[in-house]
Amino acid sequence: MSGGATVELVWIKKQIEHWIRFGRLARTTIQSRSRSTVNFDPGAVFAFIRWQANDFGTAQSRIDILRAPGLGEPYATVPHVTPGGDSLLRLSGWPKVERVLQIVDAIEALRIDPADAAPDYWRHVHNRLSAGLEPRVYTAAQHRAWLLRQTFPPVPKTQPTTSAGSAS
Repeated sequence: MSGGATVELVWIKKQIEHWIRFGRLARTTIQSRSRSTVNFDPGAVFAFIRWQANDFGTAQSRIDILRAPGLGEPYATVPHVTPGGDSLLRLSGWPKVERVLQIVDAIEALRIDPADAAPDYWRHVHNRLSAGLEPRVYTAAQHRAWLLRQTFPPVPKTQPTTSAGSAS
């Protein structure tokens, strides 16, 4: 395997829904009317939503925003995602899931693909919503800065030099 992630999707009317909200699919395989799998290349960012109901209504709502791992990279395990992914956001409970979906919509309103948003922003959203706080709004300027950072490799850290003959 060369890295990436495979997600198992399920749709059983009024019972179970596993779906992708955003992300660039590398491949889709339909297995039946209610099941399919989708593949993401290494480095791809995607949102995976799981919803399940019981006789009393919604029993589970979860959203994971993941980055598909490259070969040999560490990853977190997530149900229905093989092997897993670099977890940028993981929230459960419909109010939090709904808020993340609103944030995704707001990013799309800026004409930005949420899969291209800065990964640190998704971590910020996770941390703020987990603490019951409102996350900052993602802006076009913030996105431009993220894109510019991607064009320049990080500067290697150098060891400080000491001059010969200096007294300490």
